[in-house]
Amino acid sequence: MTMLATIDKTGAAAAEASASADVLFDLGLMSAAGRAGGIDLIAAHKWFNLAAMRGHREAVAQRRDIATLMSDVEIALAQREARAWLTAH
Repeated sequence: MTMLATIDKTGAAAAEASASADVLFDLGLMSAAGRAGGIDLIAAHKWFNLAAMRGHREAVAQRRDIATLMSDVEIALAQREARAWLTAH
């Protein structure tokens, strides 16, 4: 399976699972660790942000930790991507 197919399948899993906080948190962990391709802090922040919005407490801490490694521009991009995901789902 290609990396793109893995990412597409992962995103589909989030939508199919009604975007539960746990699924979104797991997507954040995958992005932060590079398990869906290369390490992607912007995607990790986005998923942790979405999980945090659904009440996942550990996602709040992970998002905060990831943010210390990111520029303000990257954080803003992650927030825009989270808003776009919410609009689409």
